Amino acid sequence: MNVTRIAIGTLAAAGTLLATSACGVSGGAADVKEGEKTGKVSGRITFRTLQLKPVFTSYVQGVIDSFEKKYPDVEVKWEDVPGDGYNEKLVADAQAGALPDVVNLSTDSFQLLADRGMLADVAKLDPETAKEYVPGAWEQFKLPGKGDSVFAYPWYVTPEILTYNKELFEKAGLDPAKPPTTVEQFFDYAERIAAGSGGQYSAFMADPKGRLPGDWQKMGIPILNEKQDAFTFDTAKAVAWVERMKDLYDKGAMPKESLLKSDDINQLYGGGKIVFGPGSPGFVRDIKQNAPQIYAGTQVANAVTGTLGHIGIYAQSLGIKKDSKHLDAATEFAKWVTNGPNQVEFSKKATIYPSNAVGLADPYFSDKGDGKDAETLARAVGAEQLKSAGLDANTPVQWSNQVGDAVVREVQKAITGEQDARTAVRKAQEEANKLLAKTGRK
Repeated sequence: MNVTRIAIGTLAAAGTLLATSACGVSGGAADVKEGEKTGKVSGRITFRTLQLKPVFTSYVQGVIDSFEKKYPDVEVKWEDVPGDGYNEKLVADAQAGALPDVVNLSTDSFQLLADRGMLADVAKLDPETAKEYVPGAWEQFKLPGKGDSVFAYPWYVTPEILTYNKELFEKAGLDPAKPPTTVEQFFDYAERIAAGSGGQYSAFMADPKGRLPGDWQKMGIPILNEKQDAFTFDTAKAVAWVERMKDLYDKGAMPKESLLKSDDINQLYGGGKIVFGPGSPGFVRDIKQNAPQIYAGTQVANAVTGTLGHIGIYAQSLGIKKDSKHLDAATEFAKWVTNGPNQVEFSKKATIYPSNAVGLADPYFSDKGDGKDAETLARAVGAEQLKSAGLDANTPVQWSNQVGDAVVREVQKAITGEQDARTAVRKAQEEANKLLAKTGRK
């Protein structure tokens, strides 16, 4: 695996690196005094990113240099932190009051600081800023109970898409031009694929942790009550989902080993052993580079949406230290990094998309070419979906890493037949609510 692939993989999955730290800082809001704008963009600020060196060193340094040229009274100190241990460092710095002025955060990690009062409300700092970003991305960085406050500037995003092996699709008697559009239809297709594969390949990875709560949300299952203070997914639809997963697992629609451990889906898809690939445009580029024969038969389509009609967005952002001594400089720098031109340039160097509305409107993201090249098509499909993508299929902050693990444990037992589906969903909700109560994040 080459360095570029590792770095791009980090861009797409940085949120998972921080998920385990969701409860790392205990207690209520931190007693952090809010900084004040002076109207003067000056001072020495620190800027932290996650594993962008060495692949993107030239790009990031260029953005910093151009900012310092525009604002000669500002000096930006850039620090890039390796993926390993990033979550621990974030927690330690937060507790020690040593956060950088501008810090790279994911949708899974920004709330760790925001709901404890450690990040500036950028909607308050710049009331007109919201219109500069794609609504779905801007909304990502709000928190339940915090009104219209937004605690980070959206940076780069990755939308959910659908990728599949059209040759294996046809072998199952399915029309590659008519991909599944709902979770239920996706399962129907998987059953037909399993029936026709003769055990030579599977439809999709079991991976309950990766599918939940997204599948349930797309099916219209209420994850939380209206007050957002209790899980409510114990419904007939959720039970039916678990029962269907068990049935498909028994019929060979998923690799048996993928239920309990994370297999290399790139390798399985690249070897023609699985029909549906990961829902990421970056995956298409990986297959193009590493399995050209399979890439030639790869089809791209809109993500499975279902009842809600919305997709998941995996987003990175730039948070501002609430008590920054140079709030003007930190704010202007975060806006500079996330402006249209800079995000477009970044997106051309990695398989990511701008959260900035002007950047996303660049023709680079709408060009479908002849409609036959999967990578070009994936870029256009993802960009088109981002324009109207909402939050419905994204993981709520209450669904912490611990909650996800608890739910998955019960679901896995049902899929393997250790308990019935109804019991699994009931116990999963009970455990999830116990964990929610412990965090105090209500």
